[in-house]
Amino acid sequence: MQSTDARILRGAAIPTGLAGLIAIVAGLLIAGGKGALGAAIGVALVLIFFTLGMLVVSYVTRLSQQLVMAAGLMGFLVKLVAVFALVAALNHVTVWNAHAFGWTVLALTIVWLAAEVNATINAKTPYVETGGGPRDLGKPGTR
Repeated sequence: MQSTDARILRGAAIPTGLAGLIAIVAGLLIAGGKGALGAAIGVALVLIFFTLGMLVVSYVTRLSQQLVMAAGLMGFLVKLVAVFALVAALNHVTVWNAHAFGWTVLALTIVWLAAEVNATINAKTPYVETGGGPRDLGKPGTR
């Protein structure tokens, strides 16, 4: 993982983790222990899924720049199916509060995306790959 990617990951994970702590406390105050458990599961889900997604895209970026969009979309599809499978599997489980889980996942997804956009904007990553200076313009194979 490049240092820029690590900075962006930290810039998204730390605010999301802090918001997650707030969500757990809110779940505890609103719905008791079941609410706190539902919120904690939601926090873990968001942090794990988005971190893995970012790691996969970072890895694919090193392999092939052309595959980055496909990797991102495939990661999104896998996360979507996994969340649906988790919700379906835990549909009738009463040990946790599903509303606290759902609202936590929704809120932390928004926090993660906003923090990741902010970290990306502030990363000052060069977006132009230079092939050389003005002396290279006349050489064969250059534009």
